[in-house]
Amino acid sequence: MSSNLTAPTIFQVSHAHLKPSTSPSAEASLTVHFQSILAPLETDKLFLKPQPLEVELGCGDASFIAEYARRQPEINFIGVERLLGRLQKLDKKGRRLDLENLRGVRIESAYFLQYLLPKNSAVALHVYFPDPWPKKKHRRHRLIGEKFPTLAQSALAPGGTVFLRTDDADYFQQMNEVFAAATFFKKIETPEQLLEIKTDFERLFNAQGIPTLHAAFRLRS
Repeated sequence: MSSNLTAPTIFQVSHAHLKPSTSPSAEASLTVHFQSILAPLETDKLFLKPQPLEVELGCGDASFIAEYARRQPEINFIGVERLLGRLQKLDKKGRRLDLENLRGVRIESAYFLQYLLPKNSAVALHVYFPDPWPKKKHRRHRLIGEKFPTLAQSALAPGGTVFLRTDDADYFQQMNEVFAAATFFKKIETPEQLLEIKTDFERLFNAQGIPTLHAAFRLRS
């Protein structure tokens, strides 16, 4: 990357939906619109209140993050999703619930984690039902690989936590193995109140009799 590249404005986000208005406006979107992706987000400027930040990498149709944000107004949330249609669902659900503490970002989760999420800025990362890439030759594409714990360590505040869920037993084994090798994390129990909130994929799999495999890992002090 050339050193003379600058990013004077990396995002645009409107707080118009939080102000009285006589007519709906496209500016009321909860989606962060990038003008550049060359520097980390100034996450404190995305929200009206400076609160602890949690991030869901791959938020699907926002079933989980919108409900979690509704239940936890004292926490700010960013949902990351590559597909436009899914991110539009986050925006719709968040505005319908009048969530001041929710924003959406359209970009690849791995890129967001490595380059756009500021260091030590999040208290939790949520990764639920990521693409399992079941073919052995494709497993290098899995989000939760051997590099993930180090990236998570950089993004998390001291004592921060990674919460994981999947329906794929092989991927779940890999998740546990990479975090077991990362001695700066320790395995903990996932809070029951968190498990109560389901994702769209989770409801679909559970309805088919496929159980949820879950794990949580916290940064050691």
